[in-house]
Amino acid sequence: MTLDDAATEHSARARAHLMNQIEAAGGWLAFERFMDLALYAPALGYYSGGAQKLGADGDFTTAPEVSRLFGACVAVQCAEILSELRSGSVLEIGAGSGRLAADILARLESEGRLPERYSILEISADLRERQRAYLERRLPHLLARVHWLDRPPEQPFEGVILANEVLDALPVARFRWRESSVDESGAVNKSGAVDELGVVDELGVAISGGQFTWEARNANAAMTRICAELSTRNDRWDDGYVSEYCPRMSAWVQSVTQPLARGAVLWIDYGLPRAQYYLPERRDGTLVCHYRHRMSGDPFAHVGLQDITAWVDFTRVAEASRDAGLDVAGFTTQAHFLAGLQIDREMQLAAGGDENLFARLGSEARQLLLPGEMGERFKVMACLRAMDIPLSGFKILDLRHTL
Repeated sequence: MTLDDAATEHSARARAHLMNQIEAAGGWLAFERFMDLALYAPALGYYSGGAQKLGADGDFTTAPEVSRLFGACVAVQCAEILSELRSGSVLEIGAGSGRLAADILARLESEGRLPERYSILEISADLRERQRAYLERRLPHLLARVHWLDRPPEQPFEGVILANEVLDALPVARFRWRESSVDESGAVNKSGAVDELGVVDELGVAISGGQFTWEARNANAAMTRICAELSTRNDRWDDGYVSEYCPRMSAWVQSVTQPLARGAVLWIDYGLPRAQYYLPERRDGTLVCHYRHRMSGDPFAHVGLQDITAWVDFTRVAEASRDAGLDVAGFTTQAHFLAGLQIDREMQLAAGGDENLFARLGSEARQLLLPGEMGERFKVMACLRAMDIPLSGFKILDLRHTL
């Protein structure tokens, strides 16, 4: 794909920065650090740059970009929680284009359940301005309720925390499982051994011929222990099995949920419970990159211009949430979540008797609900703190037993 001059220059600067980081680290950088820099390096990372990221002119499409029905249903779930609290606020982490915030606020206004404030935790200055402009166009009378943050709130609050397609962008560590205790050069591997048949390598990034390249090194004790735990939960992995996990998940969840004194957290993302994530047949992991609506498994292409993600291990999310003092209250597919919140009713309300609009909304709903689209790939997890109420989004199907 041909890049314009601005994109070419941006990617070149991002590549140069990453290569400098690799050289400064002695010629090898753990992939977790590479992914962190590629996505979040100031002014250079994917989420720090100014390119369009969402929608038809971006790199990928999220559920709020597909249809207002998604935000309307999420709003109904928020209204249920805010009603129990009798007042409260909403904190959205990583608000993308601002469309989800606008859809939620519009639907909550129609229900008479507007939050005291709607905070958006957004580290990208460019996205923050896009969100502000979008909300000002759609809901100028509600803009005063919206506040932007560059870190989690310092003061405790009651309400709802929303994270839609945020967890998949947390940097991951990559590993390779080998059955031999002899490495590729023929030297005996004296570290990283899990048992007499299994050895763990950490996959990192080096430079060869002026290009980024994968390079394996012996895993440290922490990675070795984690991989041993992951491997015991599944049938034995074959030699060369590659996958990933998110080392910073627990600390990150603790950080963003700590201010919630009472209320709920909704995690929405594509992913699987651990027992399904690390199946032997998924031998290449789940790393996927997005650039102009094209997917690839090459994180070294279009550096600084493409998104780099990995599927979410929702068992790890549940563990991290419990460690943060939250109770896991529900886990289901996006399809069952939206159905439980009566997406069919939201279609009727949004169409208002317009048959053509109803038909278009029906097409959008199918994309949100069908197994081959977003319906099963995406999951929703709810966690509660200092409250215990049934949540309508999980009344049809609750999959907590799979975590």
